[in-house]
Amino acid sequence: MNILVANLGSTSFKYRLYRFEGQQATAVAKGGYERVTDYGKAIDDCLAALSAGGHLKSVEDLDAVGFKTVFGGAITGCVEADESVEAALLASSDLAPAHNPPYAAGIRQFREKFPSVRRVALFETAFYQWLPEYAHRYAVPEAWYQAGVRRYGFHGASHKFAAERVAELLGRADIAEITRGLYQSGPRPVTGEPLRIITCHLGGSSSVTAVHNGVSVGTSMGLSPQSGLPQNNRVGELDSAAIPFIHRKLGLSIPEIERQLTKESGLLALSGVSNDVRDIHAAAKAGNPRAVLALDAFVHSIRHWIGAFWFQMGGCDALVFTAGIGENDTFIRESVCAGLSGMGVTLDPARNALSPIETDLTCGGSATKVFIIPANEELVVAREARRLLLAKTFAA
Repeated sequence: MNILVANLGSTSFKYRLYRFEGQQATAVAKGGYERVTDYGKAIDDCLAALSAGGHLKSVEDLDAVGFKTVFGGAITGCVEADESVEAALLASSDLAPAHNPPYAAGIRQFREKFPSVRRVALFETAFYQWLPEYAHRYAVPEAWYQAGVRRYGFHGASHKFAAERVAELLGRADIAEITRGLYQSGPRPVTGEPLRIITCHLGGSSSVTAVHNGVSVGTSMGLSPQSGLPQNNRVGELDSAAIPFIHRKLGLSIPEIERQLTKESGLLALSGVSNDVRDIHAAAKAGNPRAVLALDAFVHSIRHWIGAFWFQMGGCDALVFTAGIGENDTFIRESVCAGLSGMGVTLDPARNALSPIETDLTCGGSATKVFIIPANEELVVAREARRLLLAKTFAA
């Protein structure tokens, strides 16, 4: 079975082709294009490259195209990416303006160009379907909740993969299997000791998630990807009173306020230098106080959410770092774990400096393990697309 996973940005098209032999998936090709203005052409170029590389004889060799869709309002989980999904993406674009229009356009282009190829959407919100009601409700009027104002959570595929892999590394195959099969069978009871994992997806956008016995029970992101930690150029947490206050104080329109909160805020606003943590590090080392502030605020927010989930779950067996910053930034990991020996985290500076993947970074005897797990969202999309196809075929 061949499944192409499409990762679409506002001006980018990245892809990976997975080949399944039974349940075993192998990434046989990957590529991408920047500054995309025509997704139809990008799709043609992608398929031409796969054909030239000998990976596909024709588009008929594709069993499905999987999309890592972000937000579909009431639609979540792993579903056929039909016209109703396209409509849901466009209807929810106000909450995910950088992601939803490109995915709607990409899905439509695949549908129009290659109607025989199955299309599957795995929503980032899927991992949070089983959040306890108290964890996804805001204290807003009931009519707001019925309209859809709630905590949805994002980066679901990344957090799901990290939690599943850590469960395997800790010898908890039972928990790993629950996480792996979550979208098919839902949460299942666990015998034996509970497994409490906190995953930190730190990158261009960042979030922290609590995973108890393979199921997410809390997330830092809320109604939209603009919430939670300070993002690269998005605000993160903000008191709702700030919007009418700035509207009155600076005379800014609501659309302009929204633009500034989603384009000119976050680490970019704090540092005054860049939205890239690497540039901010360089400025901080050169003595720029605002760059230092940005790093401090970022670490503070990560620790805030870790602490909240640690307390909620009554402990933490594994703390996980993933995505670009989480996997590569020694300073951020060290700063997040600083002073936590009393809570059972004793980071080994030498190991942390080497950034070894899937290896415990703590000193011997640390009650809480610390891992770097490389992000692999595309693999999760491919796996779930395959499962959906097999389930539909069996049902037919």
